[in-house]
Amino acid sequence: MAGKVLSLLPPLLLAAAGLAGLLLLCVSTRDVREPPALKYGIVLDAGSSHTSMFVYKWPADKENDTGIVGQHSSCDVPGGGISSYADNPPGAGQSLVECLEQALRDVPKERHAGTPLYLGATAGMRLLNLTNPEASASVLAAVTHTLTQYPFDFRGARILSGQDEGVFGWVTANYLLENFIKYGWVGRWFRPRRGTLGAMDLGGASTQITFETTGPAEDSANEVQLRLYGQSYRVYTHSFLCYGRDQVLWRLLASALQAFSAFFYTVDFLRTSMGLPVATLQQLEAASVNVCNQTWAQLQARVPGQRAHLADYCAGAMFVQQLLSRGYGFNERTFGSVTFQKQAADTAVGWALGYMLNLTNLIPADPPGLRKGTDFSSWVVLLLIFASALLASLVLLLRQVHSAKLPSTI
Repeated sequence: MAGKVLSLLPPLLLAAAGLAGLLLLCVSTRDVREPPALKYGIVLDAGSSHTSMFVYKWPADKENDTGIVGQHSSCDVPGGGISSYADNPPGAGQSLVECLEQALRDVPKERHAGTPLYLGATAGMRLLNLTNPEASASVLAAVTHTLTQYPFDFRGARILSGQDEGVFGWVTANYLLENFIKYGWVGRWFRPRRGTLGAMDLGGASTQITFETTGPAEDSANEVQLRLYGQSYRVYTHSFLCYGRDQVLWRLLASALQAFSAFFYTVDFLRTSMGLPVATLQQLEAASVNVCNQTWAQLQARVPGQRAHLADYCAGAMFVQQLLSRGYGFNERTFGSVTFQKQAADTAVGWALGYMLNLTNLIPADPPGLRKGTDFSSWVVLLLIFASALLASLVLLLRQVHSAKLPSTI
C-alpha cells in the first residue's frame, strides 16, 4: 500500500506546483513605476564677451509634457564671444571644441543621439549682424559646422532677439523660485501661480528688464523692455523700448526684481571682494567712486587673484550705478526691491534655462517604465504555499529513502 502511495508522490507534487502556479496567475497585480531615466539637453549661450555651455537634465517620463529641468553641468568656452571671430570665422567653431568634449563625458553615451544641442547668440552677434551681415553669417556657419561633427541632435544656431533674451531670463528666474502653478504651459508661456518677479539682465552689449503685468490691457502692457546697446561700457546707441504707459514702468520698479549676469558680478565684486556696502543707491555710488579712486597697484594688492577682469570694475561699477539711477530711474525706495543673484537651486540664472524649458516642451516624454507587482499579503500567502509544498515533498522523499533502506520481509 505504501508503495502505491509513494508512486503517486511525483504526480501529486506536480499537481500541487501547478495549483500554486495557477493561484499565482490569479492574484491581482498592479503596475509599479520604475525610477525614470534621464534625458539631457545642451544650450550654448554665445554672448558678446564669452560663450558658456550648459547641460540640462530632466526625467524622461516628464509630467504634463514638460520636464522638470535642472542644470547638470556647465563649461566656460575659452576666449571671447563668437562675434569676436568676425575676421576668423573658423576660429569661432574651434573655440567650442573643449566644452563640447566635456559634454561628451557629461552626457551618458547611450543618450548622445537623443540629446538636443542648441546655440543661441545674443547682443554681440545682433550687432555684428547689423554692421556686417556677411561676417555674421560666416560665423554662424562655422559654429554650425563644428556642432554637427558631434553625435548630439543638433537643432540649430540662431541669433536671439532682445525680447527673447529678456523673456527667457524672466522664465528662468521665476521657474527657479517656483513661481509657476505647474510645470506646464498655457499657449506659449507658463501660467503664474502667484505674483512673479521681474528679471534684470546685463550682458556685455545689452541689458533687459522683463516683467509680467496683470492690469487691464488698456491700462498696461504685457511687457516692458528697456534695451541699452554698447560695447565695453562705451554706449553708442541708447534706445528705450517701452510698451505701455509710464505708470507700468514705475509699478515695475516698485515690485520685486532679480538682477543677474553682469549686474550680479559687479555688485558682488564691490560687496565681497572690496568689502564695501551696496545696500542703497548712495552706497553703490560711493563704492563705485571708491574703486575708481584706487591706483592699479592698490587695487591689485586689495584684490589679488582677479587680475583678468580687475581693470573693468571701475567702468563697470560706474556704468551699473548710472544705469540703475539715471537710466532706469530707481530711487532709494525702489532700489530696495532688487536682489542680485548668480544662481538658484544649483542652476545659473540667465536666459539659457528658460530657452531650454521652452525647447523641452516640444520633446515628447518617454513612456514610463512599468513592472507588475502584487500586494504584500498575497505575496506572503503564496510564499507559504510554495514553502509548505517544498517541505512536504522533502519529508515524503526522506520517508521514501528511509523505507527503501529497511530490510524486506517475506
